[in-house]
Amino acid sequence: MRKISLPGTPTVVMLVALVLGALAIFVVVGKDAGAAPRANADEAVSAAAPSGGTLDRATLHRYAEGTWASFEAMTDPNTGLPADTLKADGTRSVKTSTTNIGAYIWSVLVAEELGIITHDETVSRLDRTITTLEGMERHEPSGQYYNWYDIRNGEKLTQWPETGEPMRPWLSSVDNGWLAVGLELVRNTTPELSDRAGEIYDSMDFGFYYRPDANRILFHYAPATDTEPVSAPCCYDTIVSESRIASYIGIGKGEIPQREYYGANRTFPNNCDWSWLETRPEGFTRTYYGVDVYEGSYEYNGTRLVPSWGGSMFEALMPTLFVPEEKWAPESWRINHPLTVQAQIHHGIDEAQYGYWGFSPSNVPEGGYSVYGVDAVGMDPGGNPSNNDRTLVDHGWDDPACSRDPQPDPAAPEYTNGVVTPHAAFLALRYAPNKTMQNLTNIEKDFDGAYTEWGFRDSVNVDSGKVSDYYLSLDQGMIMASIGNALGDDMLRKGFVTKGFQQKVKPVMNVEEFNATPNAR
Repeated sequence: MRKISLPGTPTVVMLVALVLGALAIFVVVGKDAGAAPRANADEAVSAAAPSGGTLDRATLHRYAEGTWASFEAMTDPNTGLPADTLKADGTRSVKTSTTNIGAYIWSVLVAEELGIITHDETVSRLDRTITTLEGMERHEPSGQYYNWYDIRNGEKLTQWPETGEPMRPWLSSVDNGWLAVGLELVRNTTPELSDRAGEIYDSMDFGFYYRPDANRILFHYAPATDTEPVSAPCCYDTIVSESRIASYIGIGKGEIPQREYYGANRTFPNNCDWSWLETRPEGFTRTYYGVDVYEGSYEYNGTRLVPSWGGSMFEALMPTLFVPEEKWAPESWRINHPLTVQAQIHHGIDEAQYGYWGFSPSNVPEGGYSVYGVDAVGMDPGGNPSNNDRTLVDHGWDDPACSRDPQPDPAAPEYTNGVVTPHAAFLALRYAPNKTMQNLTNIEKDFDGAYTEWGFRDSVNVDSGKVSDYYLSLDQGMIMASIGNALGDDMLRKGFVTKGFQQKVKPVMNVEEFNATPNAR
């Protein structure tokens, strides 16, 4: 993949990039009646934020200590690889993923920052993990890791440990992205391991996933086997997705063109080809970096926001743990992120009347795994519901050429067996600290076993009171990252973002204006 570069000193590079970005911005090629009235960004953020307040630092530190203890329990002492799951009885899963490894790495750094472990322990733990990573089988020539490995020896898995059924190894763009985040953090913060972590990071080619004809990145790539051809399903196609971390890294490294950021949909189009969606978006089209972008959005609770696919918290907010999106994109993410948090709180407290909130993919308390979200702010027509009984919305489609009548929104009593996951609430700390802390306090207090010496269990059925029997390393990693940023002055953002990364990524997102506003009516 050809690297994009601009001549001159770093200062000149930044100025030229900003000028080019400015020239690339608003070429308005159409605007329909669905365009929401624009609000000043500061006013929009103020109106969207559910609450302000100061942090209860002592309670957050206690949560960090418990969450870190779960990582101690789930990490193999010989390989330094964390298990995918830890059961309440202390049983570790055999498998781990690249995301889990990345989450463990940044959790080690948070634990040191908060004084839970010493610097010597940090170096010892990360040395063990990086040594294992250096010896693990990777795909060549991309340098990307496969998705599942055995925590006991770092070997690539070809069978599901739980069943013995065959597993076809594949490379995941987003999962490799989270591992790369952890490695770049080590390079930038831990001198003893900087060169080794950086060498692995530099060797991971994210341009491998880019498909120029679609201007998007692959979901994953499975190499050919003796009996099966290459499998490379294309592509991540929504912007409010955790997958944008892989795009940011690829752009930041010069392996993916900047225009790729505008390849993903803000919403899908509002024509009849897309009338199978639950909600018809409204918006307008602009051109950025030569790419026509439909700036669609959904109306929800008097606001207008850009939805994710599933309406979950982690799709929207996990990347912003490491990239200061609301600072770099004042007319898009700075408005949309608080609205996402507001939607989650409104759904849990007012719409479904669960009394609690925080909806994101997690362990099912009764067993298994499922994708939870606020259905009305997700695009998936099958729905990412907030409850096990799958209560969904259908807002119809008001185009005469392909109309579908809307159905009444479900009443609160119809939302039965709601499931909240603590990691989703922690992701809201930046935007609603008081309400986040109150929500977590209530979960801890009201559900026996929801919080233990290993931190929060993964999920709770708020109707039956059933608490998950598991801790998931990815979700625990999001909790540690959220606390680390809250108590450590955005330590993970500062540790991840370099000058070069900022020069390539910030100008791209800085020019966009979402069709999002806290005042849709």
